[in-house]
Amino acid sequence: MRVALLGPIAWRTPPRHYGPWELVTGLLADGLVQRGIDVTLFATLDSITLARLDGVCERPYEEDPELDGRVWEALHVAHALNRSAEFDLIHNHLDWLPLAFSALAQAPIVTTIHGFSSPQIVPAYLQSHSAFVSISDADRISELEYLATVHHGVETAALPFSATAGDALVCFGRIHPDKGTAQAIEIARRAGRPLVLCGPVQDERYFAEAVEPHVDGNSVRYLGSVGAEERGAILGAAACLVHPIAFAEPFGLSVVESMLCGTPVVAYARGSMPEVVDDGVTGVLVHDVDSAVAGVHRATGFDRAACRRTAERRFSADRMVDEYLDVYERVAR
Repeated sequence: MRVALLGPIAWRTPPRHYGPWELVTGLLADGLVQRGIDVTLFATLDSITLARLDGVCERPYEEDPELDGRVWEALHVAHALNRSAEFDLIHNHLDWLPLAFSALAQAPIVTTIHGFSSPQIVPAYLQSHSAFVSISDADRISELEYLATVHHGVETAALPFSATAGDALVCFGRIHPDKGTAQAIEIARRAGRPLVLCGPVQDERYFAEAVEPHVDGNSVRYLGSVGAEERGAILGAAACLVHPIAFAEPFGLSVVESMLCGTPVVAYARGSMPEVVDDGVTGVLVHDVDSAVAGVHRATGFDRAACRRTAERRFSADRMVDEYLDVYERVAR
């Protein structure tokens, strides 16, 4: 089978720091190649992959202010679709834009929906010629028919297990009201624990008004956006990860990464969290600051080895690759 993976180009694949869509696409590309699949990855040309690499964008547009993402994504999609006759299947990880031109594709398309940025993009899905995969049951919408749900997988070996927890809590993700960064600060304060914040600032005003005044290098530390090697060390050293999201999150890679390090999660029970977190084993599902503080006290007593084993069983990259191969076989019949 010859598969084209149409990846995003906001960041490198795999990303240097932030870039969840790029991370998953890169892991899938490498996993498929290791299974003997002929894979071409369409991504930024500085990407690192076991697959054949093709594309038109030399570097991520988020890292170069001279690049207009709208223009380069359009050029990227046009280049990939122009080669579509060379493949048995196109696997789209680039949101709605390729779907607008799906009638021009000369191979079947599967689209993994990494979340809906707005209801306004739904018409592109409804009018497309594509099969759809959701990344959680919670992220499905009634207007679409889905071929499968495939939870993201991660490279388990890249996230070492830590049997010993530190004292601090950690919060990973975009610094944005959706991610509840200010709530994480309050949870840590009331739990009597220091907090480590990691992630890119996506709302400058929110950071300046609700987050930065609390960053003192002691009770609250902000490390910025951290790379793959640092993530494992930071997550593994934490007592637990707090994830007080204010939106229906489609998946939550940092939650899985934390569990793989043996660090349980205290997460608001929104979106996919009830699917991802095994309450009482890998974390605690909560609903507000009060219950999150109680959840921290509960989660820090969990068996970290059991947390790791459960996450390995449920969220390995190998499991993800297996499930996507099943999807490909169904589409290619």
